Amino acid sequence: MKKITVYEKPTCTTCRKLSKLLIEKGIDFEKVNYYIDPFTKKQLKGLLRKLKMRPESLLRKNEAAYKQMNLSNVTLSDDEFINLMIENPDLVQRPIVEVDDKAVVARPVEKVLEII
Repeated sequence: MKKITVYEKPTCTTCRKLSKLLIEKGIDFEKVNYYIDPFTKKQLKGLLRKLKMRPESLLRKNEAAYKQMNLSNVTLSDDEFINLMIENPDLVQRPIVEVDDKAVVARPVEKVLEII
């Protein structure tokens, strides 16, 4: 049995839709609210590797925090982006689903079906 971990913000509509989809399909999964259990640098780097994404690609560009920090007009290293996402979890795209050595940003939620 594969271990499926969903990194989410419980109040997020897409995260709730994903939970509903997985429950309807009878798929067992673990939820992690990364606002209560924040990402570590090592954990976020590992997820980015599994997602095959650079940190900047995981940013929520329509988020108020992104705009307030003027992140579209700055040049930061991958580590600096990772640190920003750890300090400001609103910047992280969600939900992220991790299954073994793969991960996907489940937007739309059906994308999760690609890895489970």
